[in-house]
Order: sequence, then C-alpha cells, then structure tokens
Amino acid sequence: MKTLFLLFTLFATLFGDKILTLATYNVENLFDLEKNGTEYEEYIPNSTSSWNQRNYKIKLENISHVIKEMDADIIALQEIENLQALMDLRFALKQKGLYYQYYSIADKKDTTVKVALLSKIPFLYSKELSVTLTNEHRNILEAKFKIENQELYIFVNHWKAKTGPESKRVVSAKALKKRVEEIGYDKNIILLGDFNSDYEEHIKFARNRKHNDTNGITGINHILGTINQQENISKISSAKESFYNLWYDTDKENRYTHIYKDKKEALDNILISQSLLQNRDLSYIKSSITNFNKNYLLSKKGVNRWEISQGSIKKHKGEGYSDHLPIIAKFNIR
Repeated sequence: MKTLFLLFTLFATLFGDKILTLATYNVENLFDLEKNGTEYEEYIPNSTSSWNQRNYKIKLENISHVIKEMDADIIALQEIENLQALMDLRFALKQKGLYYQYYSIADKKDTTVKVALLSKIPFLYSKELSVTLTNEHRNILEAKFKIENQELYIFVNHWKAKTGPESKRVVSAKALKKRVEEIGYDKNIILLGDFNSDYEEHIKFARNRKHNDTNGITGINHILGTINQQENISKISSAKESFYNLWYDTDKENRYTHIYKDKKEALDNILISQSLLQNRDLSYIKSSITNFNKNYLLSKKGVNRWEISQGSIKKHKGEGYSDHLPIIAKFNIR
C-alpha cells in the first residue's frame, strides 16, 4: 500500500495536483500553568504534583516534535485545556519552523479539556456544535474551508470515555448526524478525532454489559452509518447517508492508536462522506491512511504516554508524549 501511495504522490506532483494532509491527535491533557479551578488534581499548577514550568515546557516540546514530524496542513487536536494552552503549543511549533496561521478551539463550555484545530489554510468559519446544554459532553468543533474552490467541512470530536456506557456516545453521534443532515450528505465532510469507539464497535462491545445499554446500537457504526463496510475501498457501499471509516483502507495490524492491557484499540477515527471517495476535484487518496507509530512513540508498555507516578502523591516525571498515536490521511486537490 505504501508503494502505491508513493507512486500516486509522484504522479500528482508531476501533473500539478496538490496534496492536502490531514491529521488528528489526542495529546493527553495539555494544561497551561494558570489555575482556573477546572483542572484535574494532578494538573493544578505548581502543586505537589510538579506540574510546573519545567514539565510544561517538556510536554510542549514533546508534542510539538510529533506534530512537526507529521507536518499536516490541518490537524485536529483533543484534550487541550484552553486557548492559552493552544497558543503555547502553536508558539512551540513556530519555533520549530512550523507555522499554523489559523486556529480555533471549542471553549464555550467549562469542560476540563477541549477540542481544537490548527491549520495552514484559512477557514471560512469555525463554530461549536453543542451536544448537550450541560458540561457532561464536550462540544464538537465545526470548521468550513474552501480549498481551490472546493468546500470542505471538518468536525473535530472527543466523545465520552468508555468509563461510561454507549448511550453517552450515541448522544454525541446524534448531534453530529443532525448537523450533517442540515449541511447535506452530498457535501465534502470529514468527521475525525477521539470517538472512544472502535471502527467495529458494534462487534466488540456486544457482550459487554457495562457498555451495551443501547440494545446493540452504537454511535459510530449505526448512527453515523459506518457499519457493514468492506475492506476493499473500491467496492464499498455508496449509500448516500453513510460515512466511510478510513481504517478499512489500511492493514488490520496498523488499525490502532491506543494500547490498553496489551490490546490494541482504534479509539481515534477519520470518517469521510461518500463524495470524497468519488475521485472528484477533492478526493481521498487511497492507501494514505496511517497511524503515526514512530518508534519513540512506543514503549514496552505500549504507547509512550506522558508519565505520572501513581503513588499516594501523583507526580509528573517529565517524560513521554501521549497515550494516543496520531492518525494521518491525505487528499488530492485537482
């Protein structure tokens, strides 16, 4: 698959097409050093947990290193505390020679962490999609782009964690589906982020009573229409009201962004509307989806996450990156 993608990239470059690189990354709790009362206990600035200038600087350095290596045109981020944390990350990237002129964060709610976007490309607008009126569910960030006269809608998600049942994630899926119906399924739409859902969640959670409180219905598969998809991208269903999960376009052993108790999980996903599969002026490049699984992001325990000691007093060690791997996908602009 990688050989095919390299050949396509060369062909596109020779004949004047442009490549749009898109990424998503849960950076695992990027908190700034201002105390505002909503922090997790171990992220209260300058407390016994050692969340201080030194460790914050290391965290920014490590995360910006990953993002710099990917060099995406647009990157969706999850678990950003606030605008200040986003701006500090943006500045760290600028120091490395990667400048994202455009940015946005879903910060209308006082949720502990939020979703955000960094982009080299201007957007026509960005706004928040409210899932519920309470802080139980994080807002979804919607951004509309116009690239080479092609409209593109991007929705950045961070659904409820699997500490809760599937019904919590279905709420987010329904809010997202309602907004997509307003825009129109025929548009170029990308849904991405940390869905806390596997690409085949309906199979993996079926016998889990803790999660399956919806009679087998899942947000990612049933509500967003990604169920019963095939491995061969050229033979997938072209049902209008459905999204294609790009995980099906790469080898099974690479379909993961998280490792829990030695089990690989695909909690992060990129879903695209049918129009982006039709080889039009803006289209997904087959075989370009990949997790960013560089050696330094992996350890014997799994993903090389940000390290916090688990004693009676939790302390930051100043080591690691995130408990998630990023995902990258590429699109052709004719």
